[in-house]
Amino acid sequence: MAAVLSAHFIFRKYSPSAALLFLLLFAGPCSTLSRSSSRCVSIPSGMALCQNIGYDTMRMPNLLGHESPAEAVQQSASWLPLLARECHPDARIFLCSLFAPICLDRFISPCRSLCESVQDSCAPIMSCYGYPWPEILRFDFLITPFITCNEFSVPQASCRDCELEESPSSKNTLEVFCRSDFVVKLRLTRLKFSPVTLSQFSLAAKFDVLKHGPLLVGQIRSRIELWLERDATCVRNMTRQHPQGGTFLVTGTVQGERLVVNKAYFWQKRDKNLVAAARKWKHYQCRS
Repeated sequence: MAAVLSAHFIFRKYSPSAALLFLLLFAGPCSTLSRSSSRCVSIPSGMALCQNIGYDTMRMPNLLGHESPAEAVQQSASWLPLLARECHPDARIFLCSLFAPICLDRFISPCRSLCESVQDSCAPIMSCYGYPWPEILRFDFLITPFITCNEFSVPQASCRDCELEESPSSKNTLEVFCRSDFVVKLRLTRLKFSPVTLSQFSLAAKFDVLKHGPLLVGQIRSRIELWLERDATCVRNMTRQHPQGGTFLVTGTVQGERLVVNKAYFWQKRDKNLVAAARKWKHYQCRS
């Protein structure tokens, strides 16, 4: 009955994303912790991980034992690179349920099914960089014992990120264009720190779509903006030598609602191969 009342409260007071959080957390056997010795506080503006999550207050100490909002902010920041890799669609909800648990009449711990699903998808990405799934996320307080990595098959993940490349020849670059779903020339501008976005760059007004593939031309910009927000590793690789931004030509594939950038080139007029490829593309005939 308490769970039903809590669900009713969330659907009335909070946003749809908070309601989704509640449904995910109660998707299987869950446990709750006493509200004694805990307090409700506002989610700090500096906690980028949990901005715009659908609710604005959290319980402290949180489910990871952080005693203060400042400690939770500091520890949560280390998870932003994993979140940016889009390893699981509910990774943000899962992590925020731990770092910034929603402020109800009791603590709600993540359900076994959500824990397993996120670990199953995200552990391989962490292993790409030499990090095991943290012991702190093996939930002893779940009613049903949490399955550890060695008890189920972990899928293999690709560890290769996009890199900034040079155009070896205009013909080679044109063939890359042919194999790609989209080709876009864009300008990135460095952002000052903002707690409401994970991206460090924004798109300038000038934005040229050379190829839009299965998407409408008008859809490309919003999808690129989403890519900037979520694929921090690729963006960091592209801008390592250009920390203030610049003009880039990016190519990639469309995977549902997501754009995946496979190749990126720094646009400069002295790169004759890249400039020639962009100029010839309009009339280029791809081989079938």
